[in-house]
Amino acid sequence: MRRVVFNQKGGVGKSTITANLAAVAARRGKKVLLIDLDPQGNASQYLSGSLQPVAEKSAAGFFGQMLNISMYSKDLQDFVSDTPFDALQLLASHPELSELMVKLESRYKMFKLKEALDQVAADFDEIWIDTPPALNFFTRSALIAADRCLIPFDCDAFSRQALYNLMASVEEIRADHNPALQVEGIVVNQFQPRASLPVRLVAELRAEGLPVLDPPLSASVKIRESHDVARPMIYLDPKHKLAVEFAALYDKLA
Repeated sequence: MRRVVFNQKGGVGKSTITANLAAVAARRGKKVLLIDLDPQGNASQYLSGSLQPVAEKSAAGFFGQMLNISMYSKDLQDFVSDTPFDALQLLASHPELSELMVKLESRYKMFKLKEALDQVAADFDEIWIDTPPALNFFTRSALIAADRCLIPFDCDAFSRQALYNLMASVEEIRADHNPALQVEGIVVNQFQPRASLPVRLVAELRAEGLPVLDPPLSASVKIRESHDVARPMIYLDPKHKLAVEFAALYDKLA
């Protein structure tokens, strides 16, 4: 199964959700690959600490070789690194992704990620893809390569409008390039059950028939500690409410 976590709006917890769900999958014994296509590299830092990967052993190296046909001989596994967590591997982000994007797009390389993932399909039970907060070359590549799309939602009016635009964008990719792609659900993040606005917004989304997933993910300062020590919640504190919610959400998907 290949899942992409995508929202064109920044700051909605996209990288946190991707890394934590991938970590739960690995903790359950799955062989997991996380692909970080966001040049900011938050998911990569979350899983590997502050160590900056070299470009040649990263997503930048993987995509960069496509611009030189004579060098295009390595498969995706050659750019994958281990993480401190058993069964969880990483195709790390790198700042050079930003420089590569225009060249890759002009040469219409959007299907290359899908081809690469098809070649390593037997090596992983699950592949999770983190994307930039924009519908650009890397996001389109991920949506073309994925089976399912998860959409983070952080319970405000701006996020709600962005949600409608995003679902239309995903539908366009599905219609034009990837008929198998499905929006698996909307992940409600930073949810505060005692605040009226989040409760009302989520209820309205459900009333519209949108695929809002349970459970919502609670707002918690513990997630900042998790970021700081580079340990997803299932490893940092598996009994914490938020860790339990990530596990329950994963079970709903599985």
